Amino acid sequence: MDVPLAATAKGHSFREATRVLTGVLSPIEKRCLIWLASRLPACINSDHLTALALVAMLGAGLSYWLASVMPLVGLLLVNVCLAINWFGDSLDGTLARVRNRQRPRYGFYVDHVVDAFAVAFLVGGMALSGFMSPYVALGLLVAYFMLSIEVYLATYALGTFTISYFKIGPTELRILLALGNLVVLVHPTSQLFGREYLLFDVSGAIASLALIATLIVSALTHTRELYRAEPLPRA
Repeated sequence: MDVPLAATAKGHSFREATRVLTGVLSPIEKRCLIWLASRLPACINSDHLTALALVAMLGAGLSYWLASVMPLVGLLLVNVCLAINWFGDSLDGTLARVRNRQRPRYGFYVDHVVDAFAVAFLVGGMALSGFMSPYVALGLLVAYFMLSIEVYLATYALGTFTISYFKIGPTELRILLALGNLVVLVHPTSQLFGREYLLFDVSGAIASLALIATLIVSALTHTRELYRAEPLPRA
C-alpha cells in the first residue's frame, strides 16, 4: 500500500522508510502502475484495491484446492487470481501516491497484515492441491514468515524497507509461480537422484532454502550495520 514507516512514537515526528525495490521488472512495472492509477475512476480508492488483492489470494488458494480434482481449471484459475492480486496489491500504494492521499502508517500496517493472510491462503491451497506435500508447504510458509519478520524489524530499526532480493520481487515471484503452474499441468513430477518427487515439492524446498539463506545474510548484514551505528559503550 503506502510507503512504510521507520520508527515512530506517540508525540514524536513520523519518518517514512526508504523503499528498496530492485526487481528486474521494477522500472517497467512502475510506469505501468502510474499509467493505470491515473486512469482509475475516482470512486475506487486504495482500500478497495487492497481488499481486491486479499480476495484474489483467497481465490488462488481455493483454486489450488479445486486443482486437486480439476487440475486444468484449477491451475488456470490460480494464474487469473495471481494477475488480479498483482493489480490490487501493486496498485494500491501507487494510487495513493498519484492522488496524494498517502496514509503511511495505516498503509504499511494493513498492507502487510493482508499479505500475511494472503500468503497463508496461497500456500495452504498448495498444500491441499495434491501438487505439493503439506510438510513442504508448511516449511515454505515458515521460511517466508521468518524472512518477513526480519524485513519488518529492519524497517523499524534502520528505516529501510527491502521489497526485493537478488533482482526478484513480488511481481517476479508471481510470474515464476504462474509459469510453474503451467509446467505442473504437463509435468507434475520430477526425477531427482533416481527418485520421483512432486515438482512443487522440489521447487518449494529450493525456495525455502533460498528464503532461509536470504534471512541469514540479511540478519547478519543488518546486525553488523546496527552494531556499527550503536557500538557497545565503554565501561
